[in-house]
Amino acid sequence: MYGSIKETRQKLIGGEVTLPEVVNHFIEKINDRNSELNAFLEVFENEALSRAAEIQKKIDEGKAGKLAGAVIGLKDNIVYKDHKVTACSKILENFESLFSATVVERILAEDAIIIGRLNCDEFAMGSANETSYFGEANNPWDSKRTPGGSSGGASAAVAAGMCNAALGSDTGGSIRQPASFTGIVGLKPTYGRVSRYGLIAYASSFDQIGPLTGNVEDAALILEVIAGRDKMDATSSSRQVENFSEINNVEKGLKIAYIKNIIDHPSLSEDVRKSFTELIDDLKGRGFTVEAVEFPYVDYMVPTYYVLTTAEASSNLARYDGIHYGYRSPNAYDLESAYVKSRSEGFGLEVKRRIMTGTFVLSAGYIDQYYGKGQKVRRLIADKTNEIFGKYDFIITPTTPHAAFVHGSKGDDPIKMYLEDIFTVHANIAGIPAISVPLHLNSEGLPFGTQVMAPKFEEKKMFDFAAYLEKELKKY
Repeated sequence: MYGSIKETRQKLIGGEVTLPEVVNHFIEKINDRNSELNAFLEVFENEALSRAAEIQKKIDEGKAGKLAGAVIGLKDNIVYKDHKVTACSKILENFESLFSATVVERILAEDAIIIGRLNCDEFAMGSANETSYFGEANNPWDSKRTPGGSSGGASAAVAAGMCNAALGSDTGGSIRQPASFTGIVGLKPTYGRVSRYGLIAYASSFDQIGPLTGNVEDAALILEVIAGRDKMDATSSSRQVENFSEINNVEKGLKIAYIKNIIDHPSLSEDVRKSFTELIDDLKGRGFTVEAVEFPYVDYMVPTYYVLTTAEASSNLARYDGIHYGYRSPNAYDLESAYVKSRSEGFGLEVKRRIMTGTFVLSAGYIDQYYGKGQKVRRLIADKTNEIFGKYDFIITPTTPHAAFVHGSKGDDPIKMYLEDIFTVHANIAGIPAISVPLHLNSEGLPFGTQVMAPKFEEKKMFDFAAYLEKELKKY
């Protein structure tokens, strides 16, 4: 009913509906489905309704911001002043933020309404939303299946119509993979395009905040608002922010590359392989140049990603020590036991696994063998990617090797779960923008997406092409 931000805004301006009615609609949806999906950890009901009344006055006076009418959820690793934020970890249980993330300030300045906090994997470490201290989130298409991770609550909430959009974070695919599994749009911007100030860090040279939305135009609009230089984040870019939401027609002369060894990869399900091959044929038939390219580093991307991100995580998560803030073990009896017991009891299994892995790859005698080599491979991957973009406008791949899987079906093998990121980590390693567009259904009627990757800071061109795919080639 209120899926698109643009449509909702038009109804508000036309007087067909009021903003408090829109917010009440989403609250009813949350009340109806959240016990099944476990997407929301907390709903800011009274605050959202109060803000809706204020923004309705602005709408009536013609003074409302770009996001008036947008009801947005926040992944539980993006801070919002005077609201709880836990990164879905026991170690931050009941922690309340003293400030707001830059992205939060920017969407509020444009009159968005924040409806609540969304479930995710603990410290954004996971691909199934199964590591959350608050329990797994479920997929609206089939509640026995994962909505993906780590932004699983965000993808489930948007797909189930509990909010117009959500802000998530993407370190290795944590926006795009859940978007693929739940049939929505997920965007990872160019590294530096969006400020990371106020995002609880996992791996600082990989993390990016981005939107999960019901359509490409809404993702473009939100990026338009949250992008741009921020003095609080030295890695944020001063590159001009374009009018991303003004979607233009694409030229049929565009050159598109697809990675041949991904199509032949053994991890790819037959449904995904068949649909992606049909997409390539469709694009060729519509006048686009679509050609296979070799990418020799496909099987090195996941190992490179996990060596480097766990190293950064081991450093970033050192601050959660049981002394400064957050959980402190009641069983501690001296300083050393306070550290050991607080961290052992406060962190979940997967987070501890990654901290220990990262500590190992940074340790004396191994740092050159692992971390140093990982950085060299990262450069090789980025250089090869840029070489492809010297000849082609975009690279397309399946977003995920398959559709959403049943909770628990990956067993206790972390490597199987890590390989879920096999096609998405590429964009994070290279620092380029990527978007997952929901185009396909598998033989069981479950959605999965196609990923479009573009050169750094070419989001405008990427949105135009993604919108074309969405309009012309969506199969359901």
